[in-house]
Amino acid sequence: MDFVSIDFETATEERFSPCEIGLTLVMDGKIQTTKSWLIKPITYPRFNHFNVSIHGITANDVAFKPTFNEIWPEISDFINNKTLIAHNAQFDMSVLRNTLNKYEIDLPPFSYGCSYLLSKRIWPELPSYNLKSLCSINNIEFNHHRAGDDSRACASLILKVNEDIKTKSIEELYGRYNQFLRSVDDKIERANAKKRSDLSFIIGDPAKLNASHFFHNKSIVFTGKLSSMDRKAAQKYVADIGGINADRVTKSTNILVVGQQDFRVVGEDGLSNKQEYAIQLKSEGCDIEILSEYDFLNCL
Repeated sequence: MDFVSIDFETATEERFSPCEIGLTLVMDGKIQTTKSWLIKPITYPRFNHFNVSIHGITANDVAFKPTFNEIWPEISDFINNKTLIAHNAQFDMSVLRNTLNKYEIDLPPFSYGCSYLLSKRIWPELPSYNLKSLCSINNIEFNHHRAGDDSRACASLILKVNEDIKTKSIEELYGRYNQFLRSVDDKIERANAKKRSDLSFIIGDPAKLNASHFFHNKSIVFTGKLSSMDRKAAQKYVADIGGINADRVTKSTNILVVGQQDFRVVGEDGLSNKQEYAIQLKSEGCDIEILSEYDFLNCL
């Protein structure tokens, strides 16, 4: 039963803005060590007030801390060829991928699993599967939303589950509940990330340009999954009209279109990082409209 649990706290809505990382090493079914690092994010000094309200880490706390690439050699010893476990792994793996990509560092080989999804299989009747609730049920005490504590709590949760099941490996434990660890291939990951993020190939049809349309010459961002069409098709409609597709919310964003959210990723409030930041900017006086998919379709 060997694995490393991992947790990130981020400074902003960008997935390349970790301000803290926690890693807990488990060997032979026992926690060996927990390490955490405060990180000066690439977005410094900008910190999203919503993020700060969750973890309490501010720009002042990391002003003289190392950047992610400076501590990467030490972190990589924990990750390289290991099995990583995270609660809401999709978020933590996204932070890891995007940060490494930002610093042009190759993604090392590893496999990973999600303790959130595993918990849903083990305890199918629970009202909530956030880390705090699960640890409360299992009498695991920790300081929530600090990366070291969260990674240790995640490891403790896995070991607590295995007390009764007594599997011999993390792979066997996940397989027992039809949950399988994913292997990471750097070349595939980078190709997929580029394909997802590159909007330059979405070219509008000049014959469909409509200078009087509501979307014309406006910066439009999508978040969540659309039920009526895939995102690329929606972005093509925007480009045809003469709108400007963007992949993240900034002060220049005019419209955020909100589709269905994956609660395993966004949490119980159902708000993505993009939507939370748009709400913040709107409260600060920025001219941003937040549209549902239904409103978006009505505008086409």
